[in-house]
Amino acid sequence: MSNPILNDNRFSPQEAVLTGEPMTIQGAVNKIFMLFACLIAGAVISLYALFTNPAIASIGMIAGGIIGFILVLVTCFNIRIAKYTAAPYAFFEGLVLGGFSAFFEQTYRGIVIQAILATFVVMFVMLALYKARIINYTEKLRAVILTGLLSICGIYLIQIVASFFGRGIPGIFESGPVGIIFSLVVVGFAALSLIQDFHFIEQASLRMLPKEYEWYGAMGLMITLVWLYMEILRLLAKVNSRR
Repeated sequence: MSNPILNDNRFSPQEAVLTGEPMTIQGAVNKIFMLFACLIAGAVISLYALFTNPAIASIGMIAGGIIGFILVLVTCFNIRIAKYTAAPYAFFEGLVLGGFSAFFEQTYRGIVIQAILATFVVMFVMLALYKARIINYTEKLRAVILTGLLSICGIYLIQIVASFFGRGIPGIFESGPVGIIFSLVVVGFAALSLIQDFHFIEQASLRMLPKEYEWYGAMGLMITLVWLYMEILRLLAKVNSRR
């Protein structure tokens, strides 16, 4: 799911740095590269385990998902610990993505590299649109994003509960037209969430918030990118299954 930790409510006048070094956009970018390194490390370990000991790999994926979720929740309630939780989150999320990606790659050759490239293309396009102020982060856009994300969360939750009873929501998780349209909508909201992330990092630097916010902003962006990648992978799988 999308990034739950970046929003304007995190800003407070009392947070402005009075002594020491404030956060910068470049500092946040550097942290993002560090998190990507941790993510890749986790993914490589997960892939290696899949080929050597699939059982361990499965345990690692489950544990990685649970621990990553816990780290996100803990960080939501304590911003300043992001410098300690961001890197472990990226690593454990890498364990999940490694196995998740391998499953799709085994079924549809070449789909992972397509999803990775598409994720970065979407990120840079949204960044360009934000920098050019073609898309501005306004209260109206924020409300649209929030409504969309809550709706998507509700659909996924209903699907999870229904699956325990051997049922599911018809169509949207299948490869038919309805399923593809649903995936396109989800990818669209994930892309719009990047605008929220860019806005947060920019505003936090302008308000000269403490250095710890670089990790917080980088972690938030990483959460969104992971979600975007997974949804693009699902979308491509649906499209490929129709061929």
